[in-house]
Amino acid sequence: MTTPHEELLPSTRRSLLHRIATAQTEGRTPSLVAAVARDGELVWSGGRSMVDGHAPDENVQYRIGSITKTFTAVLVMRLRDEGVLDLGDPLEKHLPGTGAGEVTIAELLSHTGGLAAETPGAWWERTPGSTRPELADVLGQDPFKHPSGRRFHYSNPGYTLLGSLVEALRGAPWEEVLRGEVLDPLGLSRTSAQPQAPHAGGFAVHPWADVMMPEPVEDLGLMAPAGQLWSTAADLARFGTFLLKGDDRVLCGESVREMRTPSAPLQAGEWDRAYGLGLDLLRWEKGSLAGHGGSLPGFVAALWVSEADGLATVALANCTSGPQVAALAVDLVKIVADAEPRIPEPWRPLTEVDERALELTGPWYWGTQVLALRLTADGGVEVGPLSGAGRQARFRSNGDGTWTGLNGYYAGELLRAVRRVDGSVSHLDLGSFVFTRTPYDEGAPVPGGVDPQGWRGFP
Repeated sequence: MTTPHEELLPSTRRSLLHRIATAQTEGRTPSLVAAVARDGELVWSGGRSMVDGHAPDENVQYRIGSITKTFTAVLVMRLRDEGVLDLGDPLEKHLPGTGAGEVTIAELLSHTGGLAAETPGAWWERTPGSTRPELADVLGQDPFKHPSGRRFHYSNPGYTLLGSLVEALRGAPWEEVLRGEVLDPLGLSRTSAQPQAPHAGGFAVHPWADVMMPEPVEDLGLMAPAGQLWSTAADLARFGTFLLKGDDRVLCGESVREMRTPSAPLQAGEWDRAYGLGLDLLRWEKGSLAGHGGSLPGFVAALWVSEADGLATVALANCTSGPQVAALAVDLVKIVADAEPRIPEPWRPLTEVDERALELTGPWYWGTQVLALRLTADGGVEVGPLSGAGRQARFRSNGDGTWTGLNGYYAGELLRAVRRVDGSVSHLDLGSFVFTRTPYDEGAPVPGGVDPQGWRGFP
């Protein structure tokens, strides 16, 4: 990833700098660094520091806390894509004897397993991992606080279980697996389990006075998959690009899209916030964002990505509390999206056309509602209303004249063209719904039949 800072307009760069400068001053943090990537390229980074002339750049490491969970989730999704496990499998199937084996892998990924938020005993983020040498020490005697699958309840021990699952199935330490399967393929050379110079030191800033003291840096041991990693703004921006597009060396685009899909039940009063598989999901006035925040004593971090804008933003600071880096990273998205809207790619015709699919394009009727079927550039199709609200979905081609829904009401449902003996299309079948070329086509097998007197006025 290059760093062509000139790609953004001077006014946009100044707005970004003003925003992080305000965050560093008002948040009273020793230092802060931020970055913006657009369409896979790092287009801006900036830093502020309490020491004149020593602002951090995009290659200085900070501890990223719970953003580590997203990396762990990628490892689990790789195992799923390889067929080693199913997200619906109970943990006990692959990691027996934990005492929490009834919870499913999907529930652990989405924090819906009902497990406790924290470990029993001393504050795990400020104590050595060696004080919790076994999973029993992480989970305690009563690991469940809620029934599994019923509600979102953030759980750090849940991601410890996922890290141990990765180790059991790969036969290697979590850190080693992460390096070989994610960090190295994506070129994240400045992301590591232990700090590597240059790196920031973590501080606590007194809430009522402008004084500070260092925070301890602990190796989290078994809890590492929940929050151990150190990284840089540049590396996280690159990782954010991966979370938008996927990378077949690590995880395909369809699987990272699945991670960005809500998986946890929404809570009352939180309709603008959800959680996917290892990713926090946020709605804002122009669309949706996916990412994660992180904190450990001495550090706060945030990463957000916007698929609609092709943007990934990162904010890192080295204090225990103060700067609202999650809101800061969201604001960086807004600044760039508002000031420099994404320029659409040029329209280009398809390079290959499936004639049998082309035959299906145009209007279809579900009852009396008219919908349109269109071909998409990736060889799939899209079905949706001609205007106004209604069910709309994308479908991927299965290569046999059928398509599987990817989103919305028809996600997972099969779309197929039903043909007559002579090969002509009778109707479309979509999850038992019949779509015809004219409303209630009497020549098609419309469920319930069609009144033999046909359409008529009111006498």
